[in-house]
Amino acid sequence: MHLPQLIQDLAIILAVAGIMNLLFKSIGQPVVLGYIIAGFLVGPHFEWLPNVVEVENIKVWAEMGVIFLLFGLGLEFSFKKLASVGTSSSITTFIEITGMMGVGFLVGQLFGWGRIDSLYLGGILAISSTTIIVRALEELQMKTRGFVGLVFGVLIVEDLVAILLMVILSTVAVSQSFSGAEMGYAVLKLIFFLVLWFVLGIVIIPTVLKKTRHLLQEEALLVLSLSACFLMVVIAAKVGFSPALGAFIVGSLFAETLEGERIEKVTSSIRTFFGAIFFVSVGMLVDPRILLEYFWPICIITLVTIVGKIATTTFGALVAGQGLRRSVQAGLSLAQIGEFSFIIASLGVTLKVTSDFLYPIAISVSAITTFTTPYFIKYSDSIVDWVERVLPDQLLQRLAGFQTATLTIGQTRGWKEHVKGVSIRVLVNSVIIIAVFMLVSQTAIPWIESEMIVGMPAKLIGLACAVMLSAPFFWALVSVKLDLGEQLPSSAQRYLSPYFILTLVSWFYAVGLLAVLASFILPPSVSLATMLAFAIVAGYLMPANIAKVYNWIESRFVENLESKNGVHKDLPALAPWDSHIVELKVQADSPLVGKKLEEAKIRERFGVTIVLIERGSKRLTAPAGNVALFPEDLLLVVGTDEQISHFKTEVEPLVGPQALELPSRYELAPLIVKSHMSYANKSIRDSGLREALNGLVVGVEKSGKRILNPDSSLVIEANDVLWVVGDSQLLAKLSD
Repeated sequence: MHLPQLIQDLAIILAVAGIMNLLFKSIGQPVVLGYIIAGFLVGPHFEWLPNVVEVENIKVWAEMGVIFLLFGLGLEFSFKKLASVGTSSSITTFIEITGMMGVGFLVGQLFGWGRIDSLYLGGILAISSTTIIVRALEELQMKTRGFVGLVFGVLIVEDLVAILLMVILSTVAVSQSFSGAEMGYAVLKLIFFLVLWFVLGIVIIPTVLKKTRHLLQEEALLVLSLSACFLMVVIAAKVGFSPALGAFIVGSLFAETLEGERIEKVTSSIRTFFGAIFFVSVGMLVDPRILLEYFWPICIITLVTIVGKIATTTFGALVAGQGLRRSVQAGLSLAQIGEFSFIIASLGVTLKVTSDFLYPIAISVSAITTFTTPYFIKYSDSIVDWVERVLPDQLLQRLAGFQTATLTIGQTRGWKEHVKGVSIRVLVNSVIIIAVFMLVSQTAIPWIESEMIVGMPAKLIGLACAVMLSAPFFWALVSVKLDLGEQLPSSAQRYLSPYFILTLVSWFYAVGLLAVLASFILPPSVSLATMLAFAIVAGYLMPANIAKVYNWIESRFVENLESKNGVHKDLPALAPWDSHIVELKVQADSPLVGKKLEEAKIRERFGVTIVLIERGSKRLTAPAGNVALFPEDLLLVVGTDEQISHFKTEVEPLVGPQALELPSRYELAPLIVKSHMSYANKSIRDSGLREALNGLVVGVEKSGKRILNPDSSLVIEANDVLWVVGDSQLLAKLSD
């Protein structure tokens, strides 16, 4: 009986991959490396085992592996996480990626490679491996360390930047030039479609899943999620993007829904299967002769990757206001390349724009840095201790002062927050308006001309439809500023002038956008008059209805976007300097059970501060000393890595999804003490700050010295900086 060659090839691949999986797990190394070696063993460059015959078919399966790999990364990604990573992660990522892109390009040029090869090398070196880092942190049991939050924030931003890099590199590869206009167009096109897909996905996907939830057994959920994945892959390819981008987008949209975790679970086996085939196909392209020929470039690029990533990440984190210890530890954790680097390298191979040697070099560098990453993370504390001993005391003091200044600035509020919100709203509504006009001009008007009337009347009807459909979103553009004056805090009244200017700019922008879009449908002379007529009708005859429609759309969007809140909730930044905050759950056998906080002497013994206790439906903020601890209490604890590790001997960390939902107004803020303030020259215990703020003092800066979790007997003096966790409104009043 004839057996298709593809089945025989898959049997060989899976058999060798399964053996390497078991081998690498037994020696405690990443399975990805085992799959790459398995690919080499069954590839055309190793003759001692049966080889894959139909390589082209395996390449198709490998492309599906890339799709599923990006789909899985999307399921772990979140646009809300991206919005919440904060300035520190964004600045760190920008400096790291920019630096590594430049270093990679320069190294390629020094080797005498072509500009495209050098550019792709920069892209390959720019992105760290989420899979390798998460695995290493889990195995070393270091996921609760303070620097991990910064590392995860950088990885989230890197995922999106990697998608952008793929688009830019594809554009450069196709045009064979560095045209600023073409790259600018590609970036704007990507931003447009990302926003459009995000908005439509948040409106449609959660709604569909809610309506059909009672029907979504595992089989139905699997088929539905995979159909959406491949449908978005086709759409992305049709509009000129990589298919992998479509898979990533739909995965990230599913991640925003209540069914995200179930989808991740039911698709896990399929994603693992095709992912394994992808990494095996990567290994099949490894040519030992090329590795030997480029041995020294591999060694140099590996060294550049490790040193460059540690240096750029550390520098970026320091610029963002992180402490030296946290910055260096983040740099050591991110000093490797992985799955996105493979995808970028394979993109060059697929487009046939990179040399044959670049792909094996990328694999080799990734393999070496994968081995080194766990050791860098494990010994990061010792490395930082050595760095602190080597650096001059004056430099360490300046770094500490810069961190304090940055944190203080970062916690102040003002009109810039409102401007940020307005900017996001303008961007989203602009994309929707442009999409409506594109849809009408490309579909509605041709249909009207073919089925009803032709010429100017058809275009007028089409323009009327476009304006009416987009009217709620135009209303959002021009009305977004009208109530901002009421939202301003008393300390920000001096910013009313920028708000007034921003309002005028919004009106001019909305009118200009309508004029430009109308000119694509009608001649400018006709479109101007028609546009004004439609604007008058929409703006004055139906403002209440337009507002009602937009508010309904926005409420549904926000409802879907926030549907996962409470299932996973990121902890806010409630800890100053190099300390951080963790959730701990009091176990029934803990020696702390039944003891009052003042009796347990937690701050004195462990150096940590409990800023919040959740007990059933009760939430105790800034718990007093007479509060006792009970089994199943959820504690929010502030301290350094060492202090928290010590405290964990008394309690156990909360496992699984975070269940502790914090008060929305609970935050960390600095208070600069002036001599006239009522709590100056008083001890923390007698200052009344706990009652005034419903909060706690978790840090004090006094005469250049930092005191974390200070004793309540410490006297507050003029020019001290108090770091307080408490009610944001009470903090704002006290600051004024």
